[in-house]
Amino acid sequence: MSTPDESRPVRPEDAVDVAAVVGWLREHAEGAAVPDGQPEVRQFPGGASNLTYLLHWPDSDLILRRPPSGAKARGAHDMGREYLIQRALGPVYPYVAGMVALCRDASVLGSDFYVMERLDGLVLRKELTVGLDPDAASRLCGHAWEALVRLHEIDVSAVPELAGLGRGEGYVARQVAGWTDRLARAATDDLGDWDDLAAWLEVHRPADAGQCLIHNDWRFDNLVLDPGSGPGYEPRVSGVLDWEMATVGDPLMDLGGALAYWVQADDDAFFRQFRRQPTTAPGMWTRDRVVDWYCDRRGFAMEPDRWRFYEAFGLFRLAVILQQIWYRFVHGQTSNPAYAGFGEAVRYLEHRTRRIVHA
Repeated sequence: MSTPDESRPVRPEDAVDVAAVVGWLREHAEGAAVPDGQPEVRQFPGGASNLTYLLHWPDSDLILRRPPSGAKARGAHDMGREYLIQRALGPVYPYVAGMVALCRDASVLGSDFYVMERLDGLVLRKELTVGLDPDAASRLCGHAWEALVRLHEIDVSAVPELAGLGRGEGYVARQVAGWTDRLARAATDDLGDWDDLAAWLEVHRPADAGQCLIHNDWRFDNLVLDPGSGPGYEPRVSGVLDWEMATVGDPLMDLGGALAYWVQADDDAFFRQFRRQPTTAPGMWTRDRVVDWYCDRRGFAMEPDRWRFYEAFGLFRLAVILQQIWYRFVHGQTSNPAYAGFGEAVRYLEHRTRRIVHA
């Protein structure tokens, strides 16, 4: 799942009943043997939505995923859906972990959860922790976006479990309406006025550009890079994590959502501080280069006025995601100090989105 030294002691609010989990797992594991004895349980950083734990035995590791306590948007924490998507992807996409077991019995842990095999490798966080010159960093960007293209090129009609995720045409319209509604339901006293921005998105939304499997949370910290070392080593994508928002939908909406997180070196100081990926490092692509590369690779014609919608919607959607977490923090449903600045981040994203729609 990640490098071993990234895991941390479990936060008290996120504690799990280890004996109950392991006892259930030994009876129900489908994809891997469960070692004897009780594992050490640690928690991975990141992941502002579902929680990720390392179950560590002396000679083996597994990964547990479950929703946070006090989750407001229950539909965003469907463990069964996340599990089944990855299991269906296994034969057609080489970058998913092996699934071990899905628990729908809330008496075990208080919620659904699932367990999967650990993907061994490097996960990049805020800084570029491997020594890459600008040319190698550029090639890494190509590897990362090629993995997204490979996902978008899967024939979902040939995989019934994936095809069933789609609701047909109208994905863009449903997304605009859905995220506008989520923002209203997560409102706090300090939330600004987003009405004009939501109205602009509704007026300017394009027809769907296609229907394919989309990840909906494509970032470097959701990619596992193959472990390696030595002269000439260049990391490549070997795994993709966090499938909770995956669905069948518009590929350009997936790209716009991903680029909302893609902070580049010439962005303003606040947005650079907001960065969670090493995308400001020398050699990393700009957002414009990503759009040009992706559209050329997939045969989409793209003009700046057309792209403005996808860029604005990506920022709008990101703001709603942060606002939902800020709502939980304000109402005492989580005490994670990492969320203390999310209210300010939402206000910043409001202004950034406004600049784009009025450009």
